Amino acid sequence: MTTATGWRLGIRHVTEVAYSSPARASFNEVRMAPLTLLTQTALESRLEVDRAAHTYTYHDYWGTQVVAVDVAEPHTLLRFTARATVETSAAPPLCDAPDWDAARGPGAGPQVEYTAPTPLTEISADAGAHAVRVAEGLPPHEAAAAVAAWVHRHVAYVPGATGVGTDAQQAFDQRAGVCQDIAQLTVAMLRTLGLPARYVSGYFHPSPEAAPGDTVVGQSHAWVEYWAGDWTALDPTNLTEVGVRHVVVGRGRDYADVPPFKGVYQGAPGEPPKVTVELTRLA
Repeated sequence: MTTATGWRLGIRHVTEVAYSSPARASFNEVRMAPLTLLTQTALESRLEVDRAAHTYTYHDYWGTQVVAVDVAEPHTLLRFTARATVETSAAPPLCDAPDWDAARGPGAGPQVEYTAPTPLTEISADAGAHAVRVAEGLPPHEAAAAVAAWVHRHVAYVPGATGVGTDAQQAFDQRAGVCQDIAQLTVAMLRTLGLPARYVSGYFHPSPEAAPGDTVVGQSHAWVEYWAGDWTALDPTNLTEVGVRHVVVGRGRDYADVPPFKGVYQGAPGEPPKVTVELTRLA
C-alpha cells in the first residue's frame, strides 16, 4: 500500500523512431530525466542511444534536463532508452494561502510567467466562465481543487482522442482527451481565475497497492501546479493526491515547453515514435 515514508521507483522509458528510408542525419532533444526536488531525489539517471551519436546535456530555461542527441550517419531506426531510479515522498501539507488579491498579483518574479495564456492554453470566454462559476465563493486552494474536479468529471480520458498539437479549447469543446489535454485545460482555467499555473511532465505509477518488485507498463503523465503562496500540485486526470507515485521530469507553461522527445531529420517521411514505459516499485 502507499506509505507516508515514500517509494523508490525504477523507470525505463524506450522511444523508437523508424524511417521509411534512411535518414541522412537527425537532431533530437530528450527530456526524460527526473529532477531532484524537496519531494523526490533522483538517485540515477542515464540515456542510452542505440548507435554512435554526439550528446550534450544541459538544463533548459524552465529547469528541465535536456539531452541533445546528434546522429550524423544514415539510419532507419533510432532507439533511446532512458533509465532512472527515484525516491519519492508524500505530498507536503497545504501552505496557508494568501487572500485572492495577493494570490492574483504575483507582480514580478518566476510566477508571472505562468499567468498568461499560450497557444496551447488559450481558452474562450465561455470556458473561462465555467472556471469562475465553479470557483465562486471559494478560497484559493478550494477553488483550484474544484476546478480540477470539474475538468476530471467533464473531460473524459480517451487515449488517441487527441494529438500533441491539441490545445485546451479543443479538449474543452470535445470533452475528451489524454492527460496532456486535461492538464492544459486545468492550467488554462486556473489562470482565468488569476492563479499562476504550470504544466508538469513526468511519470505516474498507477497502482497504489504495488509491492516492491512489481512492474507495470505505464506512460508519460502530466498534471498541474498552481501558486497560492507556494506551488501546490493537482492531478486532474486521476483526481488523486500528487505524492509517492508521481515523478516530476519538467515544468513549463504547457506541453510545448517540456515534450519528452522531439527531433528533426533529413530524409523521407517517417513513422510516429513508438513509446514503452515501465515503472517498477523497488522499495
